[in-house]
Amino acid sequence: MADSQAVASLRTGSVLLCLCALFLFSALDATAKHLSAFLAVPLLVWARYLVHLLIMVLTILPGQGRGIILTRRPWLMGLRGVTLAGVTLLGQLALYTLPLAETTALIFVAPLLVALLAGPLLGEQVRSRTWLATVAGFAGVLLIARPGGNLAATGVACALGAALCYAAYQILTRKLVATEPPMRLLFYTALLGTLVMSPVVPVFWDGRLPSFGQGLLVVSLGVYGGLGHLLLIRAFRETPASLLSPLLYLQLVWATLLGWLVFDHLPDLPAIVGMLIIGASGLSLAIGRQK
Repeated sequence: MADSQAVASLRTGSVLLCLCALFLFSALDATAKHLSAFLAVPLLVWARYLVHLLIMVLTILPGQGRGIILTRRPWLMGLRGVTLAGVTLLGQLALYTLPLAETTALIFVAPLLVALLAGPLLGEQVRSRTWLATVAGFAGVLLIARPGGNLAATGVACALGAALCYAAYQILTRKLVATEPPMRLLFYTALLGTLVMSPVVPVFWDGRLPSFGQGLLVVSLGVYGGLGHLLLIRAFRETPASLLSPLLYLQLVWATLLGWLVFDHLPDLPAIVGMLIIGASGLSLAIGRQK
């Protein structure tokens, strides 16, 4: 009885960590969308990864030493870091013109793309339910980005590009988790994101510094991202992924709430139906993997 109570308590704690992480990711997106009205998006992406890297250097690196840096698969680690930087850049460019909830929903097409690409790239069997879920998911995309709607085409293209990068990132992660510990994976995402985005600084920065309040919000981007990933790693370390993966779609709820509270925007009925279809399609795949 005591063991079962301990397991239940541990899983409850993991669920709470997962929910907190998803809120932090939505808060990152909302903050970046707000700041994009004052600062160039590439600068925000660079600052997000730089702050994340500094946090890891100051808090994680001293205890991990060289072990967090040395890897036998540097090319795959580098490519994974670049794809995540692509997710962040394209996602924030999408947020510049699109509402928060709709952007999040479009990027959540990524698990459907992973399910399809896992066949040729990972040798996994693509079942009929995967095809059905993917078709349904893209029908949801059409409802959100329907012809004659109010969403900017460039923003939709950026969001779907972010989804493609996110799918590549997830596939590379699945290739690397067998040999690379979580903290090394996290460190390389921060390092590669900083290195990839650093060349944009002299191009997009005109010499003006953000105000004190804006500076705090810029720093918060790295805090949200770094802390969110740490909480998610902790949650998945303590509880099977099959139990937590369906919860990831609750980020759509956080995004909708923050979009309403911060930007006074609520999706219209067709967009809500599209978001529900995308979420249900992804959930069906996540639950199907447990069987």
